[in-house]
Amino acid sequence: MTRIVSGFAGSLALQVPKSGTRPTSDRVREAIFSALEARDAVHAARVLDLYAGSGALGLEAASRGAASVTLVEKNAAAAAICRRNADAVTRAARSGARPHVDVRASSVQLALATATGPFDLVFLDPPYDLGDAELLAALQALVPLLAEDATVCIERSTRDGEPTLPPGLELLRTKAYGETAVHYAVPA
Repeated sequence: MTRIVSGFAGSLALQVPKSGTRPTSDRVREAIFSALEARDAVHAARVLDLYAGSGALGLEAASRGAASVTLVEKNAAAAAICRRNADAVTRAARSGARPHVDVRASSVQLALATATGPFDLVFLDPPYDLGDAELLAALQALVPLLAEDATVCIERSTRDGEPTLPPGLELLRTKAYGETAVHYAVPA
């Protein structure tokens, strides 16, 4: 079962699409957010969650104090689940402290072409079979939308190695959790 790990919606169970997604485990999400909170990258952040799946990463950020979250998911059934999960998380917040959560049912490229930044925190958790060229194109489109002190988290299989980063992004560090590698990048 996937659930929110911490924050105002801690322990809230999230729905997960029946197929086509690979939710980030609670253990990996907890590790990611420990690293991000050590950098003070979550509180009041504008968050973009690309290839959102169930929305767990973006909604975890919302529960931990992000100001706004945009979930982008191309699969219509998964986007509907993102909406239901977003509704559940925002209902769990105190009425005066509800984060704004927007769900966009579109491709990552279209969402990036029409997005207005700046974003402080971005998650990219694409399917493991997504090619390097497509990931690089998404990262290139993302660079102009980043805040000066943004953090970008890219989740990939450990077998894929480090992602190719476009000009404007530099790798800060990589951390492996079993089969999952999380690459943290920042504006260059």
